[in-house]
Amino acid sequence: MFKNKSELIKPCIIGLGYVGLPILVNLSKKYKTSGYDINKKRIIELKKGIDIFGEFKKNNFGNKAVFQSNLNKVSSSNLFIVTVPTPIFKNKKPDLSHIKKVCIDISKIVKKGDIIIFESTVYPGVTENICIPIIEKNCALKNGKDFFVGYSPERVNPGDRKHQLNKINKILAYPYNYKKKYLLKLYSLIAKKIILTENIKEAETAKVIENIQRDVNIGLINEIFLACKNLNLNHDNILKLASTKWNFLKFEPGLVGGHCLPVDPYYFSYICKKKKFNTRIALAGRYINDQMAYFVRDIIKLKLKKLKLSKKSKILLCGLSYKKNVADLRNSLAYKIFKMMKNKYVNGYDPLIDKITAKKNGLITNKEKLKKFDFYVILTEHDVIKKILSKINSNKIILPL
Repeated sequence: MFKNKSELIKPCIIGLGYVGLPILVNLSKKYKTSGYDINKKRIIELKKGIDIFGEFKKNNFGNKAVFQSNLNKVSSSNLFIVTVPTPIFKNKKPDLSHIKKVCIDISKIVKKGDIIIFESTVYPGVTENICIPIIEKNCALKNGKDFFVGYSPERVNPGDRKHQLNKINKILAYPYNYKKKYLLKLYSLIAKKIILTENIKEAETAKVIENIQRDVNIGLINEIFLACKNLNLNHDNILKLASTKWNFLKFEPGLVGGHCLPVDPYYFSYICKKKKFNTRIALAGRYINDQMAYFVRDIIKLKLKKLKLSKKSKILLCGLSYKKNVADLRNSLAYKIFKMMKNKYVNGYDPLIDKITAKKNGLITNKEKLKKFDFYVILTEHDVIKKILSKINSNKIILPL
């Protein structure tokens, strides 16, 4: 494996969401790269050159990318990069069912000399204490002798063109000498710079605390925002004044959704609690950020009440995805607000969401209908929404945050 001839390197990306697809696109610029996902609909779309999340333009996956929904068809691969989801249950405990299932699947096709790199968010210890034992149990091979497992925490930031994967630094934890130079060379196609470490648990921990730090900071600003509302103070002016100090960190109040920030603090706190240590600050941001949908809903209702509208006034909630310039309703607090407020006179619209998904979730899709509303509440401020509403009277536009 991994001889000098590039055609002998056979990467396979398992899981083709926000994390897996950019890796596949970068690698397929040089190597024939297989992409595997259990979602057959996703594979059909990708084969047509379509990414419904809008991170890549049509037919922009490279001519060496191969998409599969049958794992047996990628069994000849010798480098597996695992990027499957690791969500939480309703009780906020880690849901490792996807990654455990992948480990069982990999154990059926792993061969001597293969390398497996996990990128999914986990708490420290999952790769070595859960993933590796599952693979070893279901095959006759041993990690560190027959196959080799590493961990590289994902840092994909959907909707952010400035910090795309090939423009940022990336950690790679790989505690073996086996094919290390080749692995580093290959990962250099994925990211701008690779930071190599031998400690997998430290890399796992680095991933979750990166997002915990951001979550806590946004939670603090969200609390200040709500406090200013209560004290009848202009939070925007206050933050601008405070930011004139050289070491003030610039964060803005907002709806924190998505697949990382609402999850990572719970993964870290879970393992800490198992080790008899109760985190306090790590979850502080979660308490306020989890509740922001209700706070913002109440702010919208109060603003509408002050306008003394008629009961039949039509309101359009604009921008319902979880993040600016991202086409995804999953884990979106903006969409949660829409579901709480939707009625005969309150509707929702997001130009980034494909028409089938929009209709399925009760959103309007006809631009012509936009003119029929009395007021427009912007929840997620996509660039395209600014353009669409630019012709609307600014007095009809409400910004709750």
